Amino acid sequence: MKKGKIRTLAVIVFSAILMTGCSGSKVVQDASETNEPVKPMIGITVDSFVVERWLRDSSVFVDEAENLGADVIVQNANGSADEQISQIQYFIKKKVDVIVIVAVDGDRLVNVVSSAKKAGIRVIAYDRLIRNADVDLYISFDNEKVGTLMGEELVKSLPEGGNIFVIRGPQTDNNVEMVESGFAAAIKGSGIHIVYSAYCEAWSSELAYTDVLAGLDICPDVAGIMCGNDDLASRAFLALSENRLAGSVVLVGQDADLSACQRIVEGTQKMTVYKPVDELARKAAAYAIELADGGSLASVDGSINDGTYDVPYKTIEPVAVTIENIDKVIIESGFHTREEVYLNVDQAALHPTP
Repeated sequence: MKKGKIRTLAVIVFSAILMTGCSGSKVVQDASETNEPVKPMIGITVDSFVVERWLRDSSVFVDEAENLGADVIVQNANGSADEQISQIQYFIKKKVDVIVIVAVDGDRLVNVVSSAKKAGIRVIAYDRLIRNADVDLYISFDNEKVGTLMGEELVKSLPEGGNIFVIRGPQTDNNVEMVESGFAAAIKGSGIHIVYSAYCEAWSSELAYTDVLAGLDICPDVAGIMCGNDDLASRAFLALSENRLAGSVVLVGQDADLSACQRIVEGTQKMTVYKPVDELARKAAAYAIELADGGSLASVDGSINDGTYDVPYKTIEPVAVTIENIDKVIIESGFHTREEVYLNVDQAALHPTP
């Protein structure tokens, strides 16, 4: 996915705000005005476009859904659970066929999801599980494995153990608990000790910065930092840089943000977890069309308990990315270009001719 497509989506969203007054919505023409067959209508509400990956996910989802014959309304909750609830209520009023939700705070969405289902609208929890809501599909990555990959990299990089910080996302995100479970199992018995940990409300990267500084005040002898995503890792890196520790502390994250991939080739971040979001978004779009057409998702054979209900669960495997495989996993897949990833380094020095 090129940056141009992501910018295009942002322009669509901003233009729709001006035209409709409805946060982040894409205008959909009524088929009755054109005498064309009625298309499935899908509403998608996203946590926030501040995080790089949500722009990408949304852009791919819209492209795929439209290619499959649907109209899509995109809304940006700007990190506000109240705004997201209003957006879902708007979707219900619009009588969309399917609502796709990247939850800001899943626990606060239970009632409005129930209202959508009572209105006959199918609901997909995208990437983040909405607990106790009995959604029609939860599609995400194997989040426990994400945590396992992070833990395994720290164990590998710190064979003698050491002190680490754990800078997580918010407790309102169910994925945080799943990642933490995999991470804890991976470092158990390794000699790695968590000496400082924190949760970053609303995935605020500014909190990650202040938390790393607070951790350094308590324990300046830090060997590694696990960050809940690469956006948090960016601010952790800044805090380390200001204390002349960047590159000497093993930093790990997830999402394969461009800045994280650049830090990997620069030597200031050890690894990130690549999650093929293009695949996730395309599969979600296909499932949304199937649900809109009254399908039962018979091809989804997994399930997960949301606290009350067993709901259909589709997982996609994540991949650990380090300097050893970044070219193959990130560049050859087209996730980021070589020019972008190696923007700040001398490639000839990294890969000298024999």
